Amino acid sequence: MTTTALPASRFAVARQVADAVLFEGYVLYPYRASAAKNRLRWQFGVLVPPAWGPAHGEHSFQRTEVVMEPRGAATLAVELRFLHAQRRTVEEARPDGSFAAVSELHLPDRVLVPWDEGTEERVEMTVPVAELEEGEVCLPFVRPAREETEPVLDADGREVGRLVRRTERADGVLRLRAEQLDVPYRAFRLTAVVENTSDWTPDTEGAAGADRDVVLPRSLVAAHLLMGLSAGSFLSMTDPPEWAKASVATCANRHTWPVLAGEPGSSDVVLSSPIILEDHPGIAPESIGAMYDATEIDEILALRTAALTDQEKREARGTDARAAAVIDLAESMPPEVLERLHGAVRALREITDPGATTPESFAELFDEDAVFKPDTPWWDPAHADPADPARDRILIDGTSVGPGSRVVLRPGLRRTDAQDLFLQGATAQVEAVLHDVDGGVHLAVTVEGDPGADIRREQGRFLYFQPDEVAPLEGA
Repeated sequence: MTTTALPASRFAVARQVADAVLFEGYVLYPYRASAAKNRLRWQFGVLVPPAWGPAHGEHSFQRTEVVMEPRGAATLAVELRFLHAQRRTVEEARPDGSFAAVSELHLPDRVLVPWDEGTEERVEMTVPVAELEEGEVCLPFVRPAREETEPVLDADGREVGRLVRRTERADGVLRLRAEQLDVPYRAFRLTAVVENTSDWTPDTEGAAGADRDVVLPRSLVAAHLLMGLSAGSFLSMTDPPEWAKASVATCANRHTWPVLAGEPGSSDVVLSSPIILEDHPGIAPESIGAMYDATEIDEILALRTAALTDQEKREARGTDARAAAVIDLAESMPPEVLERLHGAVRALREITDPGATTPESFAELFDEDAVFKPDTPWWDPAHADPADPARDRILIDGTSVGPGSRVVLRPGLRRTDAQDLFLQGATAQVEAVLHDVDGGVHLAVTVEGDPGADIRREQGRFLYFQPDEVAPLEGA
């Protein structure tokens, strides 16, 4: 085993998305420490000390399992990335040369306040796949406690205070192993475990009533893995080849989710993220830069940030250097860049350009066999009966299905969202049969046992499935 990583270019594209994962929610609009939404931080991929986690519903490890097909004498490069929280306090200079902690230190361009910063940490290793076949390979790592001070100067260069940054010790281990699978091809189940191994306990240093703020500096925050093969490929966890579906189904991923990363179409890099992503995720080309709030829209964030008052901007600039960069970005954005953020339609480009090919990711959207269509559209004047959602019925597997019918839900993996997947195998009642203007048919349903079903019926807020995503219940 070595600790030398593969060339940086191997992870270059995947790292753009990994950076977004690493800093997701780091500091949220309005980018001030005083904002309520910035008082409870570090929500994704937090691996806490083992002695603290179980009693507080948090985890001390992540487990990633994927299927890989290495070729020849392939090597596996792994890069663990996480944030190490460091506590920043603000101290004001006194006339006698001493310093005293304060809640605010006002400067002409910013207001400095106490804040938890995050420093990016990496643990890198490269190991031959053959070595992983022989047994588990472990790489323990330690990030020691440290304390640093930074002087704060006024416009005249006089020291008016200082920032004191304290970082607690963080311990962890990265474990790797590969198990050959009983399949027609040379394939392995790769298991990668990241674990916080800190021996810190709530009783340490009189911290019996320790809360999350005490634990975070000893945690691995936003932990995720980048893994790359020098020769060979990984298999998609959501769309594996037929021969590997059973093996992929047995992979046990805990507190993380692996996806193919890198250039579209490539399969030699995996990003295992605490945030659920699709294969080959990417940063939108219109994005102007990191804004640390991927649940919002860049255009809205940019406009709102630019509209902050001068005092609010001073507070944001004093909160964190990354928050200050967002303020500067919003203030200096040219109109043409802002206009670029005003929406982008990608799926229609392939339709309106006769010479363009349909990307694989959109293939199913345009697959006419994937959407049930009646022989005669509902809007056709020649249609025998006008569409009536309250009375319409359709045939599914030879069974007439309509309002009042009971069905079993079988959401399509490639046409649904993560929420619908939780309903796999659930029974539901059909409330209406709906036809869209393209001739597609959709079933409006309510899930049996849902305590809010009556309210959903009154409000017309149903769940919608296509006919090939349900199975009629016999005798229902």
